[in-house]
Amino acid sequence: MAHPTRHTATAAPAGAHRPRLTLNSDGRAHPRENALVAAVVLFALVAGVSAFFKGTHVLGAWTALAGVLTGLISQMFSATTEERVVTVLALGVSAVALFMNMFHGGLY
Repeated sequence: MAHPTRHTATAAPAGAHRPRLTLNSDGRAHPRENALVAAVVLFALVAGVSAFFKGTHVLGAWTALAGVLTGLISQMFSATTEERVVTVLALGVSAVALFMNMFHGGLY
């Protein structure tokens, strides 16, 4: 009866390439798509923080609306799964922030 051969993992050499956290998993640069993702995330952060303060509902509502619209455009142009995941998460935060800011007083 033959015994199976076990392969043990060896440590990677000092100069080995590690995978990086990136939105460009296909190896190509996507500057327009990455800029759209960054804009959606920025709008979502500003709108999300503004949603918790009643006096900033005008800023929050407009940035949330910009985040939703930019997020929808970003979804159309996204090239990788990572871009889509970040965009959908930020789009969801923008939508919830829009509802909260509309409850606090709306766009005007």
